[in-house]
Formats: sequence, C-alpha cells, structure tokens
Amino acid sequence: MTATDSKAASATNATWREIMAEGRTPRLVLIWLAVWLFAADSLVTATIMPSVGHALGGVEFFSWATAGYLLASVFAGSSAGLLAKRFGLRQATAWSAALYAVGCAIGALAPNMTVFLIGRLLQGLGGGWVSGFASVAIGLLFANRMLPRVYAATAAIWGIATLLGPLVGGVFADAGAWRFAFWFFAVQAVGVALASLWLLPRGEGGDGKAGIAWLQLALTAAGVSAMGAADIAGSVAGSVALSIVGLGLLALMVAVDAKAGVRLLPKGSNDPRTVVGSGYAAMFLLTAASMAFSVYGAAILQTLAGYSALFAGYVIAVEALAWTLTALMVSHLSAPWPGRLIRIGGPFLVAGLLLSAIGFPIPSLAWVLAAAVATGAAFGLSWSFMSQRILGCLPDDERAIGAGGITTVRLTGSAAGAAGAAAVANLCGFAHGFSAEAARSAGVWIFLAFVPVAALGWLAAWRLGRDEAA
Repeated sequence: MTATDSKAASATNATWREIMAEGRTPRLVLIWLAVWLFAADSLVTATIMPSVGHALGGVEFFSWATAGYLLASVFAGSSAGLLAKRFGLRQATAWSAALYAVGCAIGALAPNMTVFLIGRLLQGLGGGWVSGFASVAIGLLFANRMLPRVYAATAAIWGIATLLGPLVGGVFADAGAWRFAFWFFAVQAVGVALASLWLLPRGEGGDGKAGIAWLQLALTAAGVSAMGAADIAGSVAGSVALSIVGLGLLALMVAVDAKAGVRLLPKGSNDPRTVVGSGYAAMFLLTAASMAFSVYGAAILQTLAGYSALFAGYVIAVEALAWTLTALMVSHLSAPWPGRLIRIGGPFLVAGLLLSAIGFPIPSLAWVLAAAVATGAAFGLSWSFMSQRILGCLPDDERAIGAGGITTVRLTGSAAGAAGAAAVANLCGFAHGFSAEAARSAGVWIFLAFVPVAALGWLAAWRLGRDEAA
C-alpha cells in the first residue's frame, strides 16, 4: 500500500456497521479479550499481593511480581510481529495464550514466592505475546480506514480494565481466595487459545523460513532490564546510570535493526524524517513523559492527602477514562482532522504535566483530576490516528512487524518513563521513604522533568501530522 493509497483509503473512516460486517465481529471480540487479559492482569495482581505475601512470604520481592511480569512482556511484545510472520497469527496467538494460562496455574498453585514469581514470568511472556499478537491482528485483519474506531474501542478495553481491575482483585482478596484470581484468568486464557484456533484465519503469516531478530531482541531485553533495575538500584547515581545504559541499549537496538537482514521494526524506523520514524518517536516520547502520573500519582495522594489506596487508584484511573472517552468521540473523524488531532496531543500532555506539578504538591483533587483529563485526552485524541498513519504507509509484507512495533514502542516507552520517574523521585527523597517532604518535592519535579520529553514528542507528532495532512 502506497502513501497515496493510504490517504485515499483513510479519507473517510469506516462506520461501525462496516467494521462489524463480513464475520469481523467475533474476531474483534477475541482481540478485546486478549487486550483485557494483559491490561487487567497487573492491576488485579497489585491488589491481591498483600494476601499473596501473607500466604507465601518473601515480602522483599513484592515489586518483582509486577516488574518481572512487565519486563517479560516487553521482550515478548517486541518479538510479536516476527513470530506472527514465522508461525502464523493463528498458531502464535493460541500458544501464547496457553503459555499465559500455564503461568496463571503455577501462580495459583505456588507453595512459595519463588515459584509464584516463576509463574508471573511466564504470565508476562504469554501476556506480552497475546497483547502483541492482538496488535498484529488489528493491523492484518482490518483495513486502514477502520483503524481509528478499532483502536478507540481497544482503548476502551484498557479503560475498563483500569476501572475494574482493582475491584476484581479486591473481591478475591477480601474473600481470602487470591489463588482463584489466577484460575479466573487462566480460564479466560484457555478461551482465547481455543477461540484463536477457530476465529483467526489460517493463512495469515506462517512463513517457516522467516528469521528471528535475536540480536535486536537481546538488546531490547537488556535495555529494558537495565531500566527496570533502576528503580531498585539503591542509590540516585545507580538509578541514573542504569537509566542511561538502558536508553543507550535501546538506541543501539534501533541502529542495529536498521542495517539487519531480519528486522524487528519496519524500514525507516530509525529516521525521524520518515512517517514510521516520526510516528514511533512520538509514541515513545509521549508515553515515557506520561508515566510519572500513573507510577507515582497514587503514592503521592496517599501520602499527602491521606486517601485510601483504592480511592487514590481510581483518581489516577481518570486518565484512562479520559483516553477512552476522547478516543471514542473523535474516532469517526476523517481528513483533515486526523493530522490536526495528531498535532494537538502533545500540547495536551504538556498541559497535563504542568497541571500535575501544580495539583499534586498541594494536594488538590480538582487540579489532579484536571491533569488526569488532560493527560488522557492527549492520547485519546491522537493515538488511534498515529497508529493509522504508521500502518497506512507500510507495504503489506511489513504490516505485521509495523503493528508489533507499536506494542514494542508503547512498552519500552513505559519502561523508560517509569525508570526516569524513579530516578527523579529518588533524587527527591523517595529512596528513603514516602515522607510528606519527599512527596511534595516529587510532586513537582517528576512532572516538570518530563516537560522537555513531552515537547520532543510533540515535535515528532507535528512532523507526523504534517505528513498526514499533506
């Protein structure tokens, strides 16, 4: 598909009637369930972890129940496009869902924390692949003019998971049945595996001779692991050093990938002057800049305002709700609006960061909610159209890795942003405990420090929006 074809195809976006026609409805439901599994998992697990620790011990490893899952999911998500090409979307999705179910079963049966963390690692691999293959499925099974509505509906699943995840976890925790939470997800994963074999077309992908970008995957895993370790480095210097090393390894991966025979990302991903390069850069930078809100927002509110964990969590969840609602509101818009909306996402995020720096230190619920709405709207307005623009410029043989690349960029941006926020928070005193003084300082600087990052993301998005409008 050429750029001209892409513009013509996306001149008028598809209606829901068109999207749901020709047997696509059950496939879309399958994609939504796959996204739900990945999105809700960490939220449910975070809620039940006190019960897990009471039963299994190993409190010092609490953070790795989530960190290990996310690190494994980044590696898996990075390889989703290549594996879909090699094994076929149908088989790859079914086996990854089965692996996720196995991880859930190990967690449910775990006699100690070590076994439990092994289960979480397998869940991360399976869940990362399931999420990545869902993104690939969207790129392969839906025409470009359908993508804004499909991505908006997928964002709604993330919003639902953010709202319901803590509630589901709380129900199991309060009932003293945390192990059943893992069986609950295991059953759903088995359903995804079986439905994949039934619903996904046999002919999508399946080139047994397709190579695997092992070097790029190794560099990605090493880079994300270094950034993940920054949060537990034990010193500010160590956090900063590991964050820099992690970013350097990711930059090296992109450089190596551009010259490799087997690529992890589409051609032009390393060049910000191209559609793909500017799109991926915008996604990475904007995602990284937004992570301080979700990583530290609840902790600051609990420390300074005395909110309960559940209430603070739902305040932060307003960001996901704003993303969902704005994405659904604009998904029907066609040219010239996509280019315009891509360009205004950055300013909304900058506004969200500035509102956060004002609202959290006070703390003011009204200012924090305004920051949540602005931050969520930044992505709701632009993300679907950025994804559409990237996939629309790719030839058919690169569409799978292009869609997988969107997952890779989102996950690595999340890891980079979380690591950067941790380094700044440690500089503000969080390394020595969540004191009011440290929370007040962090409530300013973890947001202001990312304003330049958001500005760079805005510049990349401006380039992408100009290409769209041209």
